[in-house]
Amino acid sequence: MGNIEVRQFAKDDMQKLGDLYRAVTSKGNSVFWWVGEEENWPNVFVAIENERIIAKGQVRVISTIPPGCPQERAHSIYFNLKTLPQREDDYPLHDLLYECLLRRAYELKETLPKSNRTVIGIGNQSTEVRNNNYFISKGFVYSKSLYTMRRDLFEYIEESVLSAPYRSSQETMISKEGIDEYLAMDMEIWPDAPIGYEQFIDRQKNSSWTMFVVREGVSLVGNIMAWVDENGDGMIEDLFVRHPWRKQGIARFLLSQALAYLKDHGCSFA
Repeated sequence: MGNIEVRQFAKDDMQKLGDLYRAVTSKGNSVFWWVGEEENWPNVFVAIENERIIAKGQVRVISTIPPGCPQERAHSIYFNLKTLPQREDDYPLHDLLYECLLRRAYELKETLPKSNRTVIGIGNQSTEVRNNNYFISKGFVYSKSLYTMRRDLFEYIEESVLSAPYRSSQETMISKEGIDEYLAMDMEIWPDAPIGYEQFIDRQKNSSWTMFVVREGVSLVGNIMAWVDENGDGMIEDLFVRHPWRKQGIARFLLSQALAYLKDHGCSFA
């Protein structure tokens, strides 16, 4: 290989990183993590050739299993590794960053509760064939699929009424206690793939982020998140109703609230 420098991301790399981002996302089917705030930069590594960033790798803890949960549940750490499109088959280049990511992943693993094991994952689009093939060559295997659905907000949004004894509220600022309550319910619903504190905080940073919740008394029984993405489209995630309260129209109510909210915020699609 040529003279390639691999190191942690630094503030002076920001403009060069923008060039890599535009090159990688120009096809519209790549998952490219942004570097985030400065405290996250120890988890970000760049490969530089001729003063140009030709690849970036990033690692982060996606979800943490609290002590006391069943042993079969696992903490999750994810990688994101992207190169210039013309270097997607350059596995030696990938290896330079992969070694940094793996080393950092083990450091992060040591910060997690020892009561449960840790798994490492990759979150890619299925169409990122060459990137996925690299990780397959490293021993990664298919785990699960996530699907995105699209809704035209100019179409009629059916109104839904919440019946007694339930009450709903919209929340944009949530206390630490409120986040802990939500994360506990989220883990109850999706024990194998909880959203985790870090991802929750990331979601909260999005434009016009809000959450609609339904309670019976003090019990949180249902939830939905909504926000506006960088393209001006509405995003809906984490719609759930806890098992004892299902089949009563709560999910339908929450979805109608989120769709109406996004339409009111100028979105054409959700």
